[in-house]
Amino acid sequence: MIIKAEDLQVEYRPAPKTGTLTKLVDPSLMHCKNRQFIKIALNPGAKNPPHKHEGDFEVFYILAGRALVTDNGSVYEAKPGDVIFTDNGESHGIENIGDTDLEYIALITYV
Repeated sequence: MIIKAEDLQVEYRPAPKTGTLTKLVDPSLMHCKNRQFIKIALNPGAKNPPHKHEGDFEVFYILAGRALVTDNGSVYEAKPGDVIFTDNGESHGIENIGDTDLEYIALITYV
């Protein structure tokens, strides 16, 4: 199966998560084992505030830009090629600290 770029569903998100969310694969195609497989673009200064994962885990793969990542209360900078793993019961957040869009792939999988 090939899913063409022009067929992907893109959502424009308001502040504080200003940017876009592109749904790459519908969960039903992933046998409902994954909650989301998405590409996110956060505009400069935008953020996804810290939140806790319950019943799932999430993996980020940074594609472009500079991020300030909160990982279970610790804060560090992430760059393209870095992977952020947040397990069930853990918390994380991400903020664009660069002057270009922060782009990353996110996979959220049920436990």
